Amino acid sequence: MQLLINQKYNNMQTTIKTIDIQAREWFDKVNGNSYFSAQVTINYAMPDELTIYLPFQYGYGSQFEWASRAALISANIFTDNNYSIGEWCRMHNIILRSNIQRGCKKRDIVAFGLK
Repeated sequence: MQLLINQKYNNMQTTIKTIDIQAREWFDKVNGNSYFSAQVTINYAMPDELTIYLPFQYGYGSQFEWASRAALISANIFTDNNYSIGEWCRMHNIILRSNIQRGCKKRDIVAFGLK
């Protein structure tokens, strides 16, 4: 999985206070498949904000949260493979905000994961 990470992050040691996951989903009526793209933001609106963009990919339901977890593992932010992202945030007193917008157009999903 290719991850796009914004350049505002300056690789300093930081405490994670919030994780925001915004996803958009498109349903392919012809083939009966769902696809999504997402943006995962660490410490939203803080000086050490980091955004990871998940590109257009297959998945439905809460798959966007599991893909976000995998992206955080790849970025060496999430270090424990035994927990879901929700459990991990509760254990470490991190605010998790997760949202998916369903019924989007394919072109919007593709563009959302490439910002």
